Amino acid sequence: MHLDIILALLAHNLAFTLAQVIPQVREFKHPGALHTQSDLDRVREHVQRGDEPWTRAFHHLEENSLAQPDRIPSPKSVVVRGKEDGLTQNYPSLYRDVHAAYQLALRWHVTKNDTYGTAAANYLDAWATTLQRIDGSSDRYLAAGLYGYQIANAGELLRSYTGWSKTNQTNFGTMLSTIFAPMNHDFLVNHNGIPDHYYANWYLCNIASLMAIGIFNDNATMYNYAIDYFTNGPSDGAVANGALPFFSIANFTEEGSGKTLMQGQEAGRDQGHALLCIMLLGVIGRQGYSQGLDTFGLFGRQILNAAEYAAKYNTGHDVQFEAYESTDGNLTAVSANQRYNLRPGFEAIFSHFAEIESMNASWSKDYRDLVNSNLIANIEGGGGDYGPNSGGFDALGHGTLMFRLTADG
Repeated sequence: MHLDIILALLAHNLAFTLAQVIPQVREFKHPGALHTQSDLDRVREHVQRGDEPWTRAFHHLEENSLAQPDRIPSPKSVVVRGKEDGLTQNYPSLYRDVHAAYQLALRWHVTKNDTYGTAAANYLDAWATTLQRIDGSSDRYLAAGLYGYQIANAGELLRSYTGWSKTNQTNFGTMLSTIFAPMNHDFLVNHNGIPDHYYANWYLCNIASLMAIGIFNDNATMYNYAIDYFTNGPSDGAVANGALPFFSIANFTEEGSGKTLMQGQEAGRDQGHALLCIMLLGVIGRQGYSQGLDTFGLFGRQILNAAEYAAKYNTGHDVQFEAYESTDGNLTAVSANQRYNLRPGFEAIFSHFAEIESMNASWSKDYRDLVNSNLIANIEGGGGDYGPNSGGFDALGHGTLMFRLTADG
């Protein structure tokens, strides 16, 4: 099977080797998922000085209805996502509360006002003492992945808050390890019983969740498993469309710039999901980078190459395309369905590659700016800014505040 993978990659003209070695993490830095302490300190200093764009981005966060300390959590014992006989979907309660906890945790870090820290901790405690399982159709695995990485990140931001007791932190970590993580692992290993069926975003969100939970719980085995899965795919050689060797369909050299544009696994499906994949790649990249791993640099910076391809097409430009087989059959053209879909997540991509690594990420900047122009503050928003449905809550967002390194010109 490994030889088959090599031949397939060579046939697609991909600059891959079969296995890429990435160092193992043995001890964790905290906070160390999407944000590190130096990130949080930098943002706080910018806001205190009134620097832009951070100040208006923070003011936008403060005005979000989910970021208010008097909002009441709505935990459920059973979260249901996906239509299933005898079950009523209720998962919006989870994603709204998770975003509320994250936004309040950010307000606490910037202001050091314990009102926000306590409110954020109350959300996490409410769910930790109530949630018993995640159920529904196959979509339950999306809930476990998307809301797993998000709620673990909210918890990671509050680790240092003295108002959140160690006992409650332990209870929260137990919820992560007994409810979310087993579902993440089950999907990655068993593919819901249908190998080579699910699109990349299903894998990416469950990888991101295992990483974030591993960080919060100091579980190096869990974290390193997720990193290796993302880098090399399942150990049994099965197809996993979110692992980089399978996510990458084709590489193209852009005329003029000479940079590589990579067609991702959902480019022929629709642009909403194609852009969701890029956001999740950014989450995985950050959750590796925060622990000192070069996850952004894997296989010749394929995360950047994929982002540039998606961003170029979604800012009105043509891209090359190579036909490929998917669960929907043979996809023969880049999909125009949901083209120009507005999704947060490109602040993190552009910040890392352009501001930290000084790489050419011009298309990512154009798409970032397109998304930001949708809000009056001209910044990347978060949950509540991109519609009431689940797609508007796939990303934690607030990337202008948290990832931007360059001041307004």
